[in-house]
Amino acid sequence: MKVDGKPYRTIWLGADGATVQVIDQTLLPHRFVVRDLRSMEDAERAIRTMIVRGAPLIGATAAYGVALAMAADPSDPALARTYEVLLASRPTAVNLRWALDDLRMRLSAVPPADRRESAYRRAAEICDEDVEICRRIGEHGLAEIRRLTPRSGRLNALTHCNAGWLATVDWGTALAPIYQAHDSGIPIHVWVDETRPRNQGASLTAWELGKHGVPHTVIADNAGGHLMQQGKVDFCIVGTDRTTRRGDVCNKIGTYLKALAAHDNSVPFYVGLPYPSIDWTIEDGHRDIPIEERNAAELSRIFGRGGNGEVVSVDILPAGSPAANPAFDVTPARLVTALITERGVCPASDAGLLSLYPEQAKAA
Repeated sequence: MKVDGKPYRTIWLGADGATVQVIDQTLLPHRFVVRDLRSMEDAERAIRTMIVRGAPLIGATAAYGVALAMAADPSDPALARTYEVLLASRPTAVNLRWALDDLRMRLSAVPPADRRESAYRRAAEICDEDVEICRRIGEHGLAEIRRLTPRSGRLNALTHCNAGWLATVDWGTALAPIYQAHDSGIPIHVWVDETRPRNQGASLTAWELGKHGVPHTVIADNAGGHLMQQGKVDFCIVGTDRTTRRGDVCNKIGTYLKALAAHDNSVPFYVGLPYPSIDWTIEDGHRDIPIEERNAAELSRIFGRGGNGEVVSVDILPAGSPAANPAFDVTPARLVTALITERGVCPASDAGLLSLYPEQAKAA
Protein backbone atom coordinates (compact mmCIF):
# COMPACT_ATOMS: atom_id res chain seq x y z
CA MET A 1 0.00 0.00 0.00
CA LYS A 2 1.07 3.62 -0.36
CA VAL A 3 1.97 6.34 2.12
CA ASP A 4 2.07 9.77 0.48
CA GLY A 5 2.55 8.13 -2.90
CA LYS A 6 5.36 5.77 -1.85
CA PRO A 7 4.64 2.02 -1.66
CA TYR A 8 5.38 0.33 1.65
CA ARG A 9 5.13 -3.03 3.27
CA THR A 10 5.01 -3.11 7.06
CA ILE A 11 8.27 -5.08 7.35
CA TRP A 12 11.25 -5.34 5.02
CA LEU A 13 15.02 -5.79 4.90
CA GLY A 14 17.23 -2.72 5.00
CA ALA A 15 19.85 -1.87 2.40
CA ASP A 16 22.46 -3.96 4.21
CA GLY A 17 20.41 -7.14 3.71
CA ALA A 18 20.50 -7.92 7.43
CA THR A 19 18.72 -5.18 9.38
CA VAL A 20 14.95 -5.59 9.56
CA GLN A 21 12.90 -2.41 9.22
CA VAL A 22 9.35 -1.86 10.45
CA ILE A 23 6.86 0.99 10.77
CA ASP A 24 6.50 2.09 14.40
CA GLN A 25 2.74 1.80 14.83
CA THR A 26 2.78 3.24 18.35
CA LEU A 27 3.46 6.69 16.85
CA LEU A 28 0.73 6.68 14.23
CA PRO A 29 -1.23 8.63 13.12
CA HIS A 30 0.80 11.64 14.25
CA ARG A 31 4.29 10.52 13.21
CA PHE A 32 5.48 8.10 10.52
CA VAL A 33 8.73 6.56 11.76
CA VAL A 34 10.67 3.53 10.53
CA ARG A 35 12.51 1.50 13.19
CA ASP A 36 15.54 -0.75 12.72
CA LEU A 37 15.56 -4.21 14.29
CA ARG A 38 19.14 -5.44 14.60
CA SER A 39 18.76 -8.30 17.06
CA MET A 40 16.32 -10.90 18.27
CA GLU A 41 15.81 -8.77 21.38
CA ASP A 42 14.80 -5.83 19.16
CA ALA A 43 12.21 -8.04 17.44
CA GLU A 44 10.86 -9.32 20.76
CA ARG A 45 10.55 -5.76 22.08
CA ALA A 46 8.80 -4.60 18.90
CA ILE A 47 6.20 -7.37 19.27
CA ARG A 48 5.73 -6.98 23.02
CA THR A 49 5.39 -3.17 22.98
CA MET A 50 3.19 -3.23 19.84
CA ILE A 51 5.56 -1.34 17.60
CA VAL A 52 4.30 -4.10 15.34
CA ARG A 53 0.90 -5.71 15.94
CA GLY A 54 -1.71 -7.71 14.12
CA ALA A 55 -1.45 -11.50 14.07
CA PRO A 56 0.08 -11.92 10.58
CA LEU A 57 2.65 -9.16 11.12
CA ILE A 58 3.55 -10.56 14.54
CA GLY A 59 4.29 -13.89 12.86
CA ALA A 60 6.41 -12.26 10.16
CA THR A 61 8.35 -10.24 12.73
CA ALA A 62 8.98 -13.36 14.81
CA ALA A 63 10.34 -15.11 11.71
CA TYR A 64 12.79 -12.29 11.11
CA GLY A 65 13.58 -12.31 14.84
CA VAL A 66 14.77 -15.90 14.43
CA ALA A 67 16.88 -14.85 11.44
CA LEU A 68 18.48 -12.06 13.47
CA ALA A 69 19.20 -14.53 16.26
CA MET A 70 20.80 -17.03 13.86
CA ALA A 71 22.99 -14.28 12.43
CA ALA A 72 24.38 -13.74 15.94
CA ASP A 73 24.54 -17.37 17.11
CA PRO A 74 23.26 -20.31 15.00
CA SER A 75 23.77 -22.95 17.71
CA ASP A 76 21.09 -25.34 18.97
CA PRO A 77 20.88 -23.66 22.42
CA ALA A 78 20.47 -20.24 20.78
CA LEU A 79 17.68 -21.57 18.54
CA ALA A 80 15.87 -23.06 21.54
CA ARG A 81 16.22 -19.86 23.57
CA THR A 82 15.04 -17.71 20.64
CA TYR A 83 11.92 -19.85 20.26
CA GLU A 84 10.99 -19.49 23.94
CA VAL A 85 11.71 -15.76 24.20
CA LEU A 86 9.74 -14.82 21.08
CA LEU A 87 6.86 -17.19 21.89
CA ALA A 88 6.37 -15.42 25.23
CA SER A 89 6.18 -11.93 23.67
CA ARG A 90 2.41 -12.08 22.94
CA PRO A 91 0.23 -15.01 24.13
CA THR A 92 -2.94 -14.78 22.03
CA ALA A 93 -2.06 -14.47 18.32
CA VAL A 94 -1.50 -18.00 17.00
CA ASN A 95 0.48 -16.79 13.96
CA LEU A 96 3.37 -16.19 16.33
CA ARG A 97 3.57 -19.85 17.30
CA TRP A 98 2.94 -20.95 13.72
CA ALA A 99 5.90 -18.95 12.40
CA LEU A 100 8.20 -20.04 15.21
CA ASP A 101 7.27 -23.72 14.80
CA ASP A 102 7.92 -23.42 11.08
CA LEU A 103 11.35 -21.84 11.54
CA ARG A 104 12.40 -24.22 14.32
CA MET A 105 11.45 -27.28 12.29
CA ARG A 106 13.30 -26.09 9.18
CA LEU A 107 16.41 -24.86 10.96
CA SER A 108 16.74 -27.97 13.10
CA ALA A 109 17.19 -29.93 9.88
CA VAL A 110 20.14 -27.90 8.57
CA PRO A 111 23.69 -27.47 9.93
CA PRO A 112 24.25 -24.41 12.13
CA ALA A 113 26.51 -22.88 9.50
CA ASP A 114 23.56 -22.71 7.08
CA ARG A 115 20.92 -21.46 9.51
CA ARG A 116 21.41 -17.73 9.00
CA GLU A 117 20.79 -17.92 5.26
CA SER A 118 17.93 -20.41 5.66
CA ALA A 119 16.22 -18.28 8.29
CA TYR A 120 16.39 -15.06 6.29
CA ARG A 121 15.14 -16.86 3.19
CA ARG A 122 12.20 -18.46 5.01
CA ALA A 123 11.25 -15.19 6.74
CA ALA A 124 11.11 -13.49 3.35
CA GLU A 125 8.96 -16.33 2.01
CA ILE A 126 6.53 -15.97 4.94
CA CYS A 127 6.20 -12.26 4.16
CA ASP A 128 5.59 -12.85 0.45
CA GLU A 129 3.11 -15.61 1.27
CA ASP A 130 1.22 -13.31 3.62
CA VAL A 131 0.85 -10.69 0.88
CA GLU A 132 -0.60 -13.27 -1.50
CA ILE A 133 -2.90 -14.71 1.19
CA CYS A 134 -4.29 -11.26 1.93
CA ARG A 135 -4.74 -10.46 -1.76
CA ARG A 136 -6.79 -13.64 -2.15
CA ILE A 137 -8.85 -12.87 0.95
CA GLY A 138 -9.58 -9.55 -0.74
CA GLU A 139 -10.73 -11.27 -3.92
CA HIS A 140 -13.05 -13.69 -2.12
CA GLY A 141 -14.35 -10.92 0.12
CA LEU A 142 -15.01 -8.70 -2.89
CA ALA A 143 -17.16 -11.42 -4.42
CA GLU A 144 -19.13 -11.57 -1.16
CA ILE A 145 -19.51 -7.77 -1.08
CA ARG A 146 -20.89 -7.78 -4.63
CA ARG A 147 -23.77 -9.94 -3.39
CA LEU A 148 -24.84 -7.40 -0.77
CA THR A 149 -27.62 -4.90 -1.38
CA PRO A 150 -26.90 -1.45 0.09
CA ARG A 151 -29.58 0.15 2.24
CA SER A 152 -28.61 3.55 0.82
CA GLY A 153 -26.69 4.82 -2.20
CA ARG A 154 -23.48 3.24 -0.93
CA LEU A 155 -22.38 0.17 1.00
CA ASN A 156 -21.65 0.90 4.64
CA ALA A 157 -19.21 -1.42 6.37
CA LEU A 158 -18.30 -1.44 10.05
CA THR A 159 -14.97 -2.72 11.31
CA HIS A 160 -13.34 -3.05 14.71
CA CYS A 161 -9.66 -2.61 15.60
CA ASN A 162 -7.20 -2.68 12.69
CA ALA A 163 -7.08 -5.58 10.25
CA GLY A 164 -5.67 -3.62 7.34
CA TRP A 165 -2.24 -3.62 5.79
CA LEU A 166 -0.72 -2.36 9.04
CA ALA A 167 -1.75 -5.62 10.72
CA THR A 168 -0.25 -7.77 7.98
CA VAL A 169 2.65 -7.44 5.55
CA ASP A 170 0.38 -5.81 2.95
CA TRP A 171 -3.31 -5.55 1.93
CA GLY A 172 -4.73 -6.69 5.27
CA THR A 173 -7.31 -9.32 6.12
CA ALA A 174 -10.65 -7.65 6.91
CA LEU A 175 -9.74 -4.51 4.96
CA ALA A 176 -8.45 -6.29 1.85
CA PRO A 177 -12.03 -6.73 0.51
CA ILE A 178 -12.72 -3.08 1.36
CA TYR A 179 -9.70 -1.90 -0.61
CA GLN A 180 -10.53 -4.11 -3.58
CA ALA A 181 -14.16 -2.95 -3.56
CA HIS A 182 -13.04 0.69 -3.48
CA ASP A 183 -10.46 0.12 -6.22
CA SER A 184 -13.07 -1.59 -8.41
CA GLY A 185 -15.38 1.43 -8.21
CA ILE A 186 -17.96 0.16 -5.72
CA PRO A 187 -19.22 3.10 -3.59
CA ILE A 188 -18.21 1.99 -0.11
CA HIS A 189 -17.88 3.76 3.23
CA VAL A 190 -16.42 2.40 6.46
CA TRP A 191 -17.58 3.08 10.00
CA VAL A 192 -14.35 2.84 12.01
CA ASP A 193 -14.69 1.85 15.67
CA GLU A 194 -12.18 3.82 17.72
CA THR A 195 -11.23 0.57 19.53
CA ARG A 196 -10.38 1.60 23.05
CA PRO A 197 -8.14 1.33 24.92
CA ARG A 198 -5.30 1.50 22.35
CA ASN A 199 -7.42 3.16 19.64
CA GLN A 200 -6.14 1.02 16.77
CA GLY A 201 -9.24 1.90 14.80
CA ALA A 202 -8.99 5.65 15.25
CA SER A 203 -5.19 5.73 14.99
CA LEU A 204 -4.43 3.05 12.42
CA THR A 205 -7.50 2.01 10.41
CA ALA A 206 -8.63 5.59 9.82
CA TRP A 207 -5.05 6.58 8.92
CA GLU A 208 -4.56 3.88 6.31
CA LEU A 209 -8.05 4.23 4.84
CA GLY A 210 -7.40 7.94 4.47
CA LYS A 211 -4.06 7.33 2.78
CA HIS A 212 -5.80 5.06 0.27
CA GLY A 213 -8.71 7.44 -0.29
CA VAL A 214 -11.45 5.20 1.13
CA PRO A 215 -14.38 7.19 2.60
CA HIS A 216 -14.67 6.52 6.33
CA THR A 217 -15.98 7.93 9.60
CA VAL A 218 -14.55 7.26 13.06
CA ILE A 219 -17.16 6.42 15.69
CA ALA A 220 -17.13 5.74 19.41
CA ASP A 221 -17.01 2.03 20.18
CA ASN A 222 -20.50 2.19 21.70
CA ALA A 223 -22.10 3.70 18.57
CA GLY A 224 -22.07 0.58 16.40
CA GLY A 225 -25.27 -0.97 17.71
CA HIS A 226 -27.15 2.30 17.28
CA LEU A 227 -26.02 2.61 13.66
CA MET A 228 -27.16 -0.95 12.97
CA GLN A 229 -30.58 -0.21 14.47
CA GLN A 230 -30.81 2.83 12.18
CA GLY A 231 -30.10 0.71 9.09
CA LYS A 232 -26.79 2.46 8.50
CA VAL A 233 -24.60 -0.65 8.47
CA ASP A 234 -24.78 -3.14 5.58
CA PHE A 235 -22.15 -5.53 6.92
CA CYS A 236 -19.47 -5.91 9.59
CA ILE A 237 -16.04 -7.29 8.86
CA VAL A 238 -13.22 -7.91 11.34
CA GLY A 239 -9.95 -9.79 11.56
CA THR A 240 -8.87 -12.50 13.98
CA ASP A 241 -5.87 -13.31 16.14
CA ARG A 242 -6.87 -16.93 16.63
CA THR A 243 -9.78 -19.00 15.35
CA THR A 244 -10.63 -22.46 16.62
CA ARG A 245 -11.30 -25.42 14.35
CA ARG A 246 -15.05 -25.05 15.00
CA GLY A 247 -15.08 -21.36 14.07
CA ASP A 248 -14.93 -19.45 17.37
CA VAL A 249 -13.11 -16.17 16.68
CA CYS A 250 -10.76 -14.40 19.07
CA ASN A 251 -10.23 -10.77 18.15
CA LYS A 252 -9.65 -7.39 19.78
CA ILE A 253 -11.77 -6.70 22.86
CA GLY A 254 -15.19 -5.37 21.84
CA THR A 255 -15.59 -7.60 18.77
CA TYR A 256 -18.07 -9.85 20.59
CA LEU A 257 -20.35 -6.90 21.36
CA LYS A 258 -20.41 -5.91 17.68
CA ALA A 259 -21.26 -9.48 16.70
CA LEU A 260 -24.16 -9.50 19.18
CA ALA A 261 -25.52 -6.23 17.79
CA ALA A 262 -25.12 -7.47 14.21
CA HIS A 263 -26.98 -10.68 15.02
CA ASP A 264 -29.82 -8.78 16.67
CA ASN A 265 -30.18 -6.50 13.65
CA SER A 266 -29.69 -9.12 10.90
CA VAL A 267 -26.46 -7.50 9.74
CA PRO A 268 -23.95 -9.92 8.15
CA PHE A 269 -20.85 -10.39 10.29
CA TYR A 270 -17.74 -11.55 8.40
CA VAL A 271 -14.25 -12.47 9.56
CA GLY A 272 -11.18 -12.17 7.34
CA LEU A 273 -9.14 -15.26 8.09
CA PRO A 274 -5.64 -16.25 6.86
CA TYR A 275 -4.86 -19.92 7.41
CA PRO A 276 -1.99 -19.33 9.90
CA SER A 277 -4.59 -17.79 12.25
CA ILE A 278 -6.51 -21.07 12.51
CA ASP A 279 -5.60 -23.10 15.59
CA TRP A 280 -6.53 -26.64 14.61
CA THR A 281 -5.54 -27.96 18.04
CA ILE A 282 -8.49 -26.39 19.90
CA GLU A 283 -12.27 -26.31 19.55
CA ASP A 284 -13.64 -24.18 22.39
CA GLY A 285 -12.47 -20.60 22.13
CA HIS A 286 -13.80 -19.58 25.54
CA ARG A 287 -12.07 -22.44 27.32
CA ASP A 288 -8.83 -22.85 25.38
CA ILE A 289 -7.65 -19.47 24.05
CA PRO A 290 -5.42 -17.53 26.46
CA ILE A 291 -6.63 -13.94 26.74
CA GLU A 292 -3.81 -11.45 27.15
CA GLU A 293 -4.20 -9.07 30.08
CA ARG A 294 -2.24 -5.94 29.23
CA ASN A 295 -0.95 -3.13 31.41
CA ALA A 296 -3.70 -1.04 33.00
CA ALA A 297 -1.83 2.12 31.92
CA GLU A 298 -3.20 1.57 28.41
CA LEU A 299 -6.63 2.23 29.86
CA SER A 300 -5.73 4.97 32.29
CA ARG A 301 -3.62 7.08 29.92
CA ILE A 302 -4.34 8.36 26.43
CA PHE A 303 -2.05 9.85 23.79
CA GLY A 304 -2.93 12.70 21.47
CA ARG A 305 -1.58 15.72 19.65
CA GLY A 306 -1.88 19.07 21.38
CA GLY A 307 -2.61 22.43 19.79
CA ASN A 308 1.11 23.07 19.36
CA GLY A 309 1.54 19.81 17.43
CA GLU A 310 3.33 18.03 20.25
CA VAL A 311 2.21 14.46 21.05
CA VAL A 312 1.42 14.18 24.76
CA SER A 313 -0.10 11.64 27.16
CA VAL A 314 -2.64 12.47 29.85
CA ASP A 315 -4.26 10.60 32.72
CA ILE A 316 -8.01 10.08 32.34
CA LEU A 317 -8.91 8.02 35.44
CA PRO A 318 -9.24 9.21 39.03
CA ALA A 319 -6.04 8.78 41.01
CA GLY A 320 -6.06 5.42 42.73
CA SER A 321 -8.83 3.83 40.64
CA PRO A 322 -7.78 0.32 39.51
CA ALA A 323 -8.28 -0.74 35.90
CA ALA A 324 -8.53 -4.09 34.12
CA ASN A 325 -7.33 -4.43 30.54
CA PRO A 326 -8.21 -7.72 28.79
CA ALA A 327 -6.96 -7.31 25.22
CA PHE A 328 -9.21 -9.80 23.39
CA ASP A 329 -12.60 -11.48 23.53
CA VAL A 330 -14.08 -14.54 21.83
CA THR A 331 -17.00 -14.38 19.41
CA PRO A 332 -18.76 -17.76 19.21
CA ALA A 333 -19.14 -19.30 15.78
CA ARG A 334 -22.94 -19.01 15.92
CA LEU A 335 -22.63 -15.20 15.59
CA VAL A 336 -20.34 -15.31 12.53
CA THR A 337 -22.03 -15.19 9.13
CA ALA A 338 -19.01 -16.53 7.26
CA LEU A 339 -15.24 -16.83 7.34
CA ILE A 340 -13.42 -15.29 4.36
CA THR A 341 -10.14 -17.10 3.73
CA GLU A 342 -7.52 -17.22 1.01
CA ARG A 343 -9.19 -20.43 -0.23
CA GLY A 344 -12.73 -19.12 -0.29
CA VAL A 345 -15.72 -18.38 1.95
CA CYS A 346 -17.15 -20.91 4.37
CA PRO A 347 -19.48 -21.20 7.37
CA ALA A 348 -17.89 -20.72 10.78
CA SER A 349 -17.86 -24.38 11.73
CA ASP A 350 -15.66 -27.43 11.80
CA ALA A 351 -17.29 -28.73 8.62
CA GLY A 352 -16.99 -25.33 6.95
CA LEU A 353 -13.28 -24.98 7.63
CA LEU A 354 -12.57 -28.58 6.68
CA SER A 355 -14.34 -28.01 3.35
CA LEU A 356 -11.56 -25.51 2.53
CA TYR A 357 -8.74 -27.27 4.37
CA PRO A 358 -9.48 -31.01 3.96
CA GLU A 359 -5.87 -31.89 4.75
CA GLN A 360 -6.57 -30.91 8.37
CA ALA A 361 -9.10 -33.74 8.78
CA LYS A 362 -6.17 -36.01 9.65
CA ALA A 363 -5.47 -33.83 12.68
CA ALA A 364 -9.01 -34.22 14.05
